[in-house]
Amino acid sequence: MFSSVFGATVSGLAGFPVIVETDVSGGLPCLEIVGMPDTSVKEAKHRVRSALRNSGFEVPSRRIVVNLAPAGVHKEGTQLDLAIALGLLAASREIPQNSLTQEYGFLGELALDGTIRPIPGVLAMALALLESGLKGAVVPLENCAEVAFLEQFHILPASNINEVADFILGKKDLVQRSYLNSRSERDGRIDLSYDHIKGHQVAKRALEIAAAGEHNLLMVGPPGSGKSVLAKSLPEIMPDLSTEEAITVTKIHSIAGLLPNGSGLLKVRPFRSPHHTATMSAMIGGGTNPKPGEITLAHRGVLFLDELGEFSSSVINALRQPLEDGLVNITRAKGTYTFPCKVLLVGAMNPCLCGFYGSDLKECTCTEHQRRQYVSKIDGPLLDRIDMCINVERVELEELTDDSTHEAASTVKARVTSARERQRELLKQTGLMTNSEMGPKEISTLVTLSSDARKLLFYAYKSMKLSVRTYYKVIKVAASISDLANCPRIEEEHIAEAISYRQKVF
Repeated sequence: MFSSVFGATVSGLAGFPVIVETDVSGGLPCLEIVGMPDTSVKEAKHRVRSALRNSGFEVPSRRIVVNLAPAGVHKEGTQLDLAIALGLLAASREIPQNSLTQEYGFLGELALDGTIRPIPGVLAMALALLESGLKGAVVPLENCAEVAFLEQFHILPASNINEVADFILGKKDLVQRSYLNSRSERDGRIDLSYDHIKGHQVAKRALEIAAAGEHNLLMVGPPGSGKSVLAKSLPEIMPDLSTEEAITVTKIHSIAGLLPNGSGLLKVRPFRSPHHTATMSAMIGGGTNPKPGEITLAHRGVLFLDELGEFSSSVINALRQPLEDGLVNITRAKGTYTFPCKVLLVGAMNPCLCGFYGSDLKECTCTEHQRRQYVSKIDGPLLDRIDMCINVERVELEELTDDSTHEAASTVKARVTSARERQRELLKQTGLMTNSEMGPKEISTLVTLSSDARKLLFYAYKSMKLSVRTYYKVIKVAASISDLANCPRIEEEHIAEAISYRQKVF
C-alpha cells in the first residue's frame, strides 16, 4: 500500500516542497526514513509512532518505508512530522488518499500525545508550497498569524493530529480564526527613545540623513556621551517596512527561530546589537547547516556595533564585502547559500582605549601608540565604506532643559519617509531603493549637481585627497540631504554638509 503527502523544509532562506512517499508492505516490522534525512528527521519515526498510538490510531506491524522526495536534497528539522504521520495513515488506509492530501501541504512537529507544535520557517515553506501550485497548507495554530496575510493561499490551523485526520475524512472543517488575518507588528527594541533625547542636534541631524538614504554612520565620543541611546533611537525615525521588505524580514527571523509564537508579519525595522565578543560565524552566518548571522538578521534595518574598537580584526574585516554587496555567500559541501544583508551600519566607539582623548572632562591616559593601535582596526577599507563620521560630545546643562529645538520623532519620520519616496521614484527603473545603493552609473545618469556644488566637490576631492569611493559617497549623502529638503538637484550647501561628515574623528 502506497501514499504520498506534501510537506516542506528549508534550505538556507528558501523553502522547498517535499513529497513524503510512504509504502507499507510485508516483511519484518520496521520504519525506515530515506531521502537524505538528518538526525532530527530520522527521529521522527519515534515521535510519529507514539503520537499516532496515543491519538487512537493503529500503527501497522509491517515493513514501512518513507521516502522524502527529492531524495538528493538534504532535509533537516522536525517540520515533516505531520506529513510523515499522515502518509503512514493514508498508506495503511486509516484515512483516504484523496484530493485534500494532494492539494494541501502539512507542516508541524508532533508531540508524543499527538499535539502539533510550532516550527520555525513556516513563511518560507508556505511560500514554496504556494509557488508549487498547492491550494493551501495545514500549519500549527501558533504559526498561523505568521502566514495569515497570504490571502490567495488557504492557511488552516490545527492543534493536534486528530483534527487533521477529521478534516481529511470530512468530519471537521479547519477554519482560520478571523483575528489571524490581521497583520501584526513586532518591535524588537527595548524602548523608543528618540523623543527623550535632549541636545545632540548635530548627531540627530546625522541620524536623519542616515535614515533617509540608508547611509552607514560612525559615532565617536567619550563614555556616557549618548552614542548608544542615539543609535537605538534610529529605527524610530525610519520608514515602516514595505510589504515586500516585511515578507523577507519576517522569513529571515522565522527561519532563525526568533519570531515569537503568534507574531504576524513584521512591520518595524529590525535592530541588532551583537556583543563585541561575537564570532565571525555569529556575525556573518555559518555552521554545518548555514544559518543567518547578525548582519542578515538586521536586513533592511540597523546593525549597531557598540564598542567597535573592541571587535576582533577578523570580524571587522569580514564585514567589508557584505556591506559593499548587500549579500553574504557561504559555501559548504552541501552547497552555496546566499543571505541578504542590506543594512544600515551604525558604529560607536571611544576615541581611545581609556575613552577621554580630546575630552575636557578627564585627561587621557593613553600613549600615542595605544591610541593608534586602538583605532587601527577600523582604519582604511572599512572606514572607506562608512558614509558619515561624527563626533558625539557630552550634552551641556543648558541643552538638557531647552526644548525649543526639539522635533518629535513622528515629524522626522515623515520627512525621512518622504525622502525615501523621492528616491524610490527616481530609482524605480534600476531595481534600487535608496541613495546608498547607487553606483557610479546611476549617479552619472540620475543625479544632478549645480555648477557651484560641482566646483566645491572637485575642490574637496583634491584638497582632502578623497578616494574615488569616498567621492561618490559624498554625492550620495548630498543627494539624501537634497531629498530631505525636497530640492530637485544637489546644491552647494548640500555638498558642504555632506563633506562635513567626512572630517577626521580621531
